[in-house]
Amino acid sequence: MTDLFVPLQSLKQGDWFKLICGASFQHLPAVRSLTLAYTLAGADCIDVAADPAVIAAAQSGLQAAKSLAKDAQKRGFDYKGNLPFLMVSLNDGEDPHFRKAEFNPHECPTDCPRPCERICPAQAIVFDSIKEDFSGVVSEKCYGCGRCIPVCPYSIIYTASYVTTPGAIAPLVMSTGVDAVEIHTQVGRLAEFERLWQAISPWADKLKLLAISCPDGEGMIDYLKTLYDRIAPLKGALIWQTDGRPMSGDIGDGTTIAAVKLGQKVLAAKLPGYVQLAGGTNKYTVAKLKAMGLLNDFRLPVLDFRLEEANPQSKIQNPKSKISGVAYGSYARVLLSPILEQLENKEVSNTNMKATVRLEEDEVLLWQAVELAHSLVSQIKSQQEH
Repeated sequence: MTDLFVPLQSLKQGDWFKLICGASFQHLPAVRSLTLAYTLAGADCIDVAADPAVIAAAQSGLQAAKSLAKDAQKRGFDYKGNLPFLMVSLNDGEDPHFRKAEFNPHECPTDCPRPCERICPAQAIVFDSIKEDFSGVVSEKCYGCGRCIPVCPYSIIYTASYVTTPGAIAPLVMSTGVDAVEIHTQVGRLAEFERLWQAISPWADKLKLLAISCPDGEGMIDYLKTLYDRIAPLKGALIWQTDGRPMSGDIGDGTTIAAVKLGQKVLAAKLPGYVQLAGGTNKYTVAKLKAMGLLNDFRLPVLDFRLEEANPQSKIQNPKSKISGVAYGSYARVLLSPILEQLENKEVSNTNMKATVRLEEDEVLLWQAVELAHSLVSQIKSQQEH
């Protein structure tokens, strides 16, 4: 079993954990820190906004986590260095936003050391360029990573949001090397879904996982069956994400009951693929699932995933009609917010410029964050321990 397939193993075992950074959450340092902490804590998937800058921040967090695998093991965390899937969320019915850096080069003092130019990974910031015949941000090159903003000594760099269609943004985000895609849809949006799927389809065979997220509504099961007919056959795994109360942010047990009930409804339909809860998930969710017998309480045999790859026509079935995993959004983010706030208040001085401290640069805060993340991840992972 290669590291590549560890998240799929979790799906089969029924202890899949996904972190939802948020479809509109574009605070890059926080995305990076959340990705780093939850990866070290054992998450199987990191779900981020369909924004190249956010994707880049998450990828940076993933690589930082991999370099800390041995330290995590020494501290008792069961992280082996395997990377979770990086997923992007696309909505078939709303225009996505993404951002680019901007500034007026005439406001930049001539004696400025121009750290923005040096730090830009896309070489999108130029001054008096003969080749570009331009000074400022070359829009076509900028992907909005935001690294230039905190290093500007005069705080004149800002970001501007741009709006595009889901079909137009899909090729941009798919080319970044993400592992998985989640499509947010609703009953009655079949035409919109088909347009988005057509934009994604050139990359479909390279995806390790496709998730479809749909809130409840009249005719939902028939709608999901229709969607499956449109996307089959799939080479990768398929998840039905059941949004009990989308973006609720509620910490009460009422929201988790709504999420569980919707999960039961989709399980009963026996659709090909795995069922994963979201929308209102919190500290009560796993306990509720266990009490209702909806989680596997034993480790399933490790399967050879290469057999599924060799036969893409095969339908992936949930082996025992159990919930295969849980996704956490605002609850998971809020859990780490005290650590992230402390980190944001810390700054390091670099050649008389202030820059944001990365989580791994503060060892105390790093492992406090991982411990908090692990307290949530371990709720579903602990079912392996029998």
